[in-house]
Amino acid sequence: MKLMNSLLSGVAVAFAFSLAGPVFAQECPRGDLDARFCDVDGDLIADTPTDPAQLVDPDTLVFAYTPVEDPAVYKAAWADFLTHLESETGKSVVFFPVQNNAAQIEAMRSGRLHIAGFNTGSNPLAVNCAGFNPFTIMASKDGNFGYEMEIITYPGSGIEKVEDIKGKQLAFTSPTSNSGFKAPSAILKSDFDLLPERDFEPVYSGKHDNSILGVANKDYPAASIANSVKTRMISRDVIKEEDVKVIYKSQTFPTTGFGTAHNLTPELKEKIRNAFFNFEWDGTSLQVEFEKSNEGQFLPITYQEFWEVIRKIDAANGVSYSCE
Repeated sequence: MKLMNSLLSGVAVAFAFSLAGPVFAQECPRGDLDARFCDVDGDLIADTPTDPAQLVDPDTLVFAYTPVEDPAVYKAAWADFLTHLESETGKSVVFFPVQNNAAQIEAMRSGRLHIAGFNTGSNPLAVNCAGFNPFTIMASKDGNFGYEMEIITYPGSGIEKVEDIKGKQLAFTSPTSNSGFKAPSAILKSDFDLLPERDFEPVYSGKHDNSILGVANKDYPAASIANSVKTRMISRDVIKEEDVKVIYKSQTFPTTGFGTAHNLTPELKEKIRNAFFNFEWDGTSLQVEFEKSNEGQFLPITYQEFWEVIRKIDAANGVSYSCE
């Protein structure tokens, strides 16, 4: 737990010193939001500014997808959607290949990122520190959505159940990841009385594909991962299904949340929103990639409802959404 608090504090410190742009405190309801945001309607996300001088309507929109795997894979996967987004908004759209969650949040907080998909665990920090306004997630054509956190090992590792991790090494991804750190930390503590440092050695791979490949190649004896990433890697023949073994599977969590920066003009926000919901998936590069995890539409959501379980996990882990 000391390591976890230390890492999370480190992330907060990095944000405080590396993020560009002044922070202006406002006298308004805001809940956990940073001081420069308001939440008058109580929906837990930053309101669109009422002062026209604070609104932005850029000629070029910057889009980033959560850095779960090799960014080059997803630049190609999102190509057809970004062309559609250009058509719907009348603006140029560029793909920003972020390497980690902190860089993605920093980019939106400093005004360099306008549209994004933030992963499950970093969503609350993006909402509260960067003014992210999520409104949709990917779902199957019949409306099912989400993924599970799995703890995986490799056949012959000597780990048959979660308790066998004691005295061994467990790979997390990063402190902002739900399935790669937050959820397993809370579950291991509450359900199995297992704590990092005291009961096992925690290591950090940086991304889910790194953790999965690390287990498949026997570099890590065990890892906590998002099974949606594992499914896509198996579909692309990056690993074989028999290379890894699941010893724990969680409840279903919401997947990556997509949305905009809070300070885009209402008209531009509406065009972007419409682009997500009227996008025709069939035959597109997005379908080719995400049908591997059974996704085929964008489903409307609210952060307040869909991320409630994630906020509870954060509270159990003592996570603060403070940016300073």
